[in-house]
Amino acid sequence: MDTSELASRILRGERRALARAITLVESGRADHRARATDLLEALRGSGRQALRIGLSGTPGVGKSTFIESFGMMLTAKGLRVAVLAVDPSSARSGGSILGDKTRMEQLSRDARAFIRPSPSQTHLGGVARRTREAVALCEAAGFDVVLIETVGVGQSETVVAEMSDLFLLLLAPAGGDELQGVKRGIMEMADIILVNKADGDLKPTAIRTCADYSGALRLLRKRPQDPDGFPKALTVSALEEDGLETAWDEMQALVGWRRDNGHFDARRAAQARYWFEEEVRQALLARLQSEGARRAMAELSDKVAAGETTPALAASEMLAEHLNA
Repeated sequence: MDTSELASRILRGERRALARAITLVESGRADHRARATDLLEALRGSGRQALRIGLSGTPGVGKSTFIESFGMMLTAKGLRVAVLAVDPSSARSGGSILGDKTRMEQLSRDARAFIRPSPSQTHLGGVARRTREAVALCEAAGFDVVLIETVGVGQSETVVAEMSDLFLLLLAPAGGDELQGVKRGIMEMADIILVNKADGDLKPTAIRTCADYSGALRLLRKRPQDPDGFPKALTVSALEEDGLETAWDEMQALVGWRRDNGHFDARRAAQARYWFEEEVRQALLARLQSEGARRAMAELSDKVAAGETTPALAASEMLAEHLNA
C-alpha cells in the first residue's frame, strides 16, 4: 500500500490502516522512517484535533481498569476513543508482554474504541519514542479522545506532558507515606489527581488521601495556564464507575478555559517546538551509532581510561570528527 492510499484510508477512519500506520511509525528501519515522515506530512493538513489525555500512576493503582471504565463512559456519549498503552520493555531481552489490551476486554470490543499497546523500548519515562506520531495518526483517523497510558510514576514520566493536553495522575488510597513518595516534579505537571479505588472499605481512606493531596496542591505555585481551583484532586472508583462523570466534567471545564484564554494553542505550539528539538537530538545520537563512530568512541574511551587525554577533550574530538562530517 503506497503512502497516499494509506493516508486516504486513515482519513476514512479504517482501523486496519491505522494499525498498519502505527506499526510503520514505530519501526526503526531507515526506509520505514522515510515513509512514516511522508505519511505524517500527508496527514498534517487534515485539521482534525483530538483531546490528548496523558495518564500516569503507581503500579497496581488500577490504570487499565480506570481507562476501560472511563473509555466506556466516553464511547457511550458517542465519542471515539483511542488508547495508546505503553508496556514496559525488558532491559535484558527488549521484549514486552503487551497485555494491556487483554486487561481492557470490554473496551477492546467496543466499535468506537481503538486500543494499541506499544513497547516502551526502554525509552525515558516509558513513553515509546513514536507515541507522539501515533497520537497524530489517531487524530487524523477521527478519534475524539486519545488516552496515553505511561509506565509507572516518577520524574522521568513527565515526558508525557509534552504530548498531551491534560495530564492525569492516578493514585491509590494511602496515608502520608504515599504523599511523600510522589515526586514534586510530577505533582507540578499534573492537571488533575485522581485517587482511585474510592469504594468499599477503602472509601474513607480515599477521601482522606484526596484531602491530603488537595492541601499539597494549594502549596504549589499557581500556573498561568490554570483557572482558579486547578490543579485539583478528586476521588474516583473505576470498579464501581463512580466519580467518572465528575472527572470528565472537570477536564472539559479546564480545557474550555484554556481554549478561551489562548493557553491551549500556545501549549500545542510549545510541544511542537519541543519535539522538533528532540528529533534533532535523536538524529545526532543516531549519527554516533555508525560503525566508524563506535570504533572511534572505543579508541578515545581507552585513551581516557589510560589517562592519555581528558574526557572533555576526547568528547570535543569525537564530536568535531563525527558530527561535522
